[in-house]
Amino acid sequence: MDKDRFEFGRNWESYAQLVDEERVRYAEQRLTSMLGIPDLSGKTFLDIGCGSGVHSLAALRMGARQVLAIDLDPRSVAAAGKVLSAFWSGSNATVKNMSVFDLERSPQGKFDVVYSWGVLHHTGDMHRAIRIAAEQTAAGGLFAVALYGKTPYCGMWKRIKRWYVNAPPEKQARAEEIYVRLFGFYLRLRGKRLADHIAQYRHKRGMDFRHDVRDWIGGYPYESISPDELCRMLKPLGFDLARKNVRRRSGLFGSGNDEYLFKRAPALS
Repeated sequence: MDKDRFEFGRNWESYAQLVDEERVRYAEQRLTSMLGIPDLSGKTFLDIGCGSGVHSLAALRMGARQVLAIDLDPRSVAAAGKVLSAFWSGSNATVKNMSVFDLERSPQGKFDVVYSWGVLHHTGDMHRAIRIAAEQTAAGGLFAVALYGKTPYCGMWKRIKRWYVNAPPEKQARAEEIYVRLFGFYLRLRGKRLADHIAQYRHKRGMDFRHDVRDWIGGYPYESISPDELCRMLKPLGFDLARKNVRRRSGLFGSGNDEYLFKRAPALS
């Protein structure tokens, strides 16, 4: 029987061992930039699909009053718990083994900031996941989400990803190596070096190049969405687009995540 999803938790468990003060600082800088505010003092923060927990940690260091980090994969939950324990001594963070769909059945309250980076397109029902995630945002709050942008190669990558999650480990490793070599060749054609790209990679949200390659190739289920489609979906729920970071890309080496920040209308007085 085919596997229905990539084991993200295994990847995050491995990455969590690399988390250090420098990576946390980069994650904090990127979260600050994405939210467009200098701190989260007094705010509640929901991290949907927390992975290693490094961005929940960043929210805490930005002054969040309470953080709830959730993830479908028990290994991610364990990894996030270890990262938070290692870098945060407060008692205002909770990590739970939940999916975004569990939030519909078991609400955890409304949050001033709902954050989900590169997660909801892997749920198998992206549109429903987006709506449920957005609904967790309090009136006047922020919904920060990163989702794969649509490209001409989305269909091809969906097939590759489904193959990868069902392939034996040695073939997965080979696929990763082929991807890295082809990507390095592509960079050379553009006058760039793979070594430089890898060296600068931790500046991208504090992430790691090799772990992100594995995450990209194996990230199944897989869906993508255009900016207009996302805005049309969230407008009836009371959200206006505050900012976006949408890049033009061919999609040959990956869809890449487009970042969006939505603000929910304040409650009527």
